[in-house]
Amino acid sequence: MRTICAVAAVIFFVLALWYIFIPSLGPEKETRYEIEKGMGYEEIAKALQQKEIIKSGRWFKAYVILSGNHSRLQAGVYDFSSTDSIAFVVKKLTTGETARHRLAIIEGWNLQDIASYLEAQKFCSAKEFLSAAQKDWSKEFVFLKDKSQSLNLEGYVFPDTYEVALGGKPDDFIRQALHNFEKKITPELQQEIVHQKKTIFEVVIMASLLEKEVSNQEDKETVSGILHKRLESGMALQVDATVNYITGKHDPKVALKDTSIDSPYNTYKYPGLPRGPIANPGIDSIKAALYPEKSEYWYYLSADGTGETIFSKTLDEHNAAIAKHFR
Repeated sequence: MRTICAVAAVIFFVLALWYIFIPSLGPEKETRYEIEKGMGYEEIAKALQQKEIIKSGRWFKAYVILSGNHSRLQAGVYDFSSTDSIAFVVKKLTTGETARHRLAIIEGWNLQDIASYLEAQKFCSAKEFLSAAQKDWSKEFVFLKDKSQSLNLEGYVFPDTYEVALGGKPDDFIRQALHNFEKKITPELQQEIVHQKKTIFEVVIMASLLEKEVSNQEDKETVSGILHKRLESGMALQVDATVNYITGKHDPKVALKDTSIDSPYNTYKYPGLPRGPIANPGIDSIKAALYPEKSEYWYYLSADGTGETIFSKTLDEHNAAIAKHFR
């Protein structure tokens, strides 16, 4: 009798090991499946077996009960492989390791660019994202309190790569991006902003201009020095990128007629910073806005197609550079 029990125990152990812990053999097949809210472990077991995600619904139920996980299975959209063991599947379901959207936001994109990208990635519609970006997030994120509440989140959706759960909402993505911005604006940077008697909002505006105007970090710092010098002197900033932001164009040298557009973003028509940021800058541009490089230059020109920045001390030198590079 003892021998029979021992053999039975061994058989049970081998079966448990096979069904629960050993990955399935055969060709790998990827399956995406949604565990809906309210589904119990028995319903989940049946569905996963029907989809051939697990080998046995019975062993799945036995394992989640014995492991105490039967009430911890989380709803969501999951990516499974046909070679996943039951134990691995249960781990995914209890930790909420759902399928993710990988979203790569590029430095210098504005909110409309991001909206179009998110729609193309089938994460959400452009309208849904822009609506979420128009909300007042300042109660959740203190650094937004110095931003005009009539403005959207332009400038604060920090460029980076994000992973958001499949089925996630625009708010989920925005919250991640704002938390990232919060981490990037370190206490040291915040202290420097206060020391310079500026606001985060003003720094982000300047950083957005630098992000759109020049790509090289050294040039950003020099251009930052030029723009700060113009601000102090009362001279109009005359930043082409602000005009492009109004028109939606991408002209390396804006049309003369566009420089007279009546808009608070037009830095040709109105001196001082534009009404708000014109893009979402990276940390290098933010630092360049905060630490400008002093120089003798008053003018700069981004050479068409080369990425080179030509600096000039006088207007005559600047006009000569324009004539040379924009013939």
